[in-house]
Amino acid sequence: MKIPFLSGNSETVIDPVCGMDVDTDNPGGGAATHNGDVHYFCGSGCRVAFEKDPDGYLTGEKSIEM
Repeated sequence: MKIPFLSGNSETVIDPVCGMDVDTDNPGGGAATHNGDVHYFCGSGCRVAFEKDPDGYLTGEKSIEM
């Protein structure tokens, strides 16, 4: 899991599906919890893909290029 970093006043994290930066205060694709960790998404397509195979995206076996 990638560690979030601070950017100004807002925290951003990396979308585990496509690698884009996501503002945790306003994630375009919402969030999903897997094994107790919250993951944020740039769009709903990334969240849906993650929910189908979270371990594939978290291990890096799968990714989507944007």
